[in-house]
Amino acid sequence: MAFQKDLYDAIVVGAGIQGCFTAYHLAKHRKSVLLLEQFFLPHSRGSSHGQSRIIRRAYPEDFYTQMMDECYQIWAQLEHEAGTQLHRQTGLLLLGKKEHPEFQTVQATLSRQGVEHQLLPSEELKQRFPNIQLTRGEAGLLDKSGGVLHADKALKALQDAVRQLGGILHDGEKVTEIKPGLPVKVKTTSRSYQAKSVVITAGPWTNRLLSTLGIQLPLRTLRINVCYWREKVPGSYGGSQAFPCFLSLGLDLAPHHIYGLPAGEYPGLVKVCYHHGNDADPEERDCPSAFSDNQDVQILCRFVRDHLPDLGPTPAIMEHCMYTNTPDKHFILDRHPKYNNIVIGAGFSGHGFKLSPVVGKILYELSMKLTPSYDLTPFRISRFPGLGKAHL
Repeated sequence: MAFQKDLYDAIVVGAGIQGCFTAYHLAKHRKSVLLLEQFFLPHSRGSSHGQSRIIRRAYPEDFYTQMMDECYQIWAQLEHEAGTQLHRQTGLLLLGKKEHPEFQTVQATLSRQGVEHQLLPSEELKQRFPNIQLTRGEAGLLDKSGGVLHADKALKALQDAVRQLGGILHDGEKVTEIKPGLPVKVKTTSRSYQAKSVVITAGPWTNRLLSTLGIQLPLRTLRINVCYWREKVPGSYGGSQAFPCFLSLGLDLAPHHIYGLPAGEYPGLVKVCYHHGNDADPEERDCPSAFSDNQDVQILCRFVRDHLPDLGPTPAIMEHCMYTNTPDKHFILDRHPKYNNIVIGAGFSGHGFKLSPVVGKILYELSMKLTPSYDLTPFRISRFPGLGKAHL
């Protein structure tokens, strides 16, 4: 096995959207960075593939809404640098009963943070979006800044930018061991490297990498069914009809959110998904025998039947991706409790893509021992009982 003598400022393990933005910030600040990816790029094995993601400021928590301000700026900057459109503004419609606690909390957060939004009572909602059927007198909350991120394009733009800024990207090279120390040694399937710091952004493979580093995080890896539904009349749920992204909450039939994006990536097909899935090992995600439970698809069929009557009754296409969830659905952005030059970004819980520009910035700051730009209290490992320094 070849040993690479270069000493990098940082090695980033995992070239999904979080790892790519971390490498981007490192390279922008003229740090020598090596970005390692176990699969050949592009790939669809993790959580960052596919053509679309929702971008929004609408959150119950002030800290995410605040982070989104800078995220929008960095997304626009990347778009300018890449010379390609990465974002389409459609608005984000929150659907729910006005008295639902989360509906009220999001509205209060948007008001507090000065985000432009509009409350749409049932009658106005029906007039504005006649192809959404209301069954329980739902109201709408429109986050006008919401829209669609072109995920695959964004990932490629970032990887190109990292290389242009002098970063090195090796794909098809799986990390087999991380040896703590000064420097940290990283062993892969083809060679060994060393760096002053390592950032782990390995999605559902995070705990495998941490197993030799004396810590296991409370991460739950889920296989998500990504469903596309055919329009009965082409274009009726498209961007040209000013149809927004939407997020439905407080449904009796669904303990988790249902979300949707206007037709775009597949002509005539609308993406409507359930924000939850089945427990799955990332290595066995596509084994047909492993997943007979399609309760989430049944929930979606009922939702589409009741609320989106101009879509076909069953999914026309079903794809898959992985979520890596924490118990509280907030991210982990922290240094290893024992090794302060090993940084962990994990547990993005199905809502991390839009926030990746700032996540990457924070992970860059932690790896370079800089003062973080944001309060990291909600993201610390120590919030989970038994995972502080004293327990290692």
